[in-house]
Amino acid sequence: MNTKLTLTIEKTLIEKAKRYAKGKGRSLSDIVENYFKIIISENDKAAIEPTPIAKSLRGSFKAPVDFDYKKELTKKLSEKYL
Repeated sequence: MNTKLTLTIEKTLIEKAKRYAKGKGRSLSDIVENYFKIIISENDKAAIEPTPIAKSLRGSFKAPVDFDYKKELTKKLSEKYL
């Protein structure tokens, strides 16, 4: 069941959002509804308990204090694709 919702938003933002929605072939209501679904599901994910396997793996890898994940990932992907 759909229900009407009234929001107070800056006029220029609404105009930009409508152009964005039109460019994507969607309604602004659809985009807002999906955004609400995303932020609600993010809260639900926080309540999910890890599986026993995930729990058993926690702490099995000790990275150095100065380990930079993004730097290492960039390095390995560069080696692989360049």
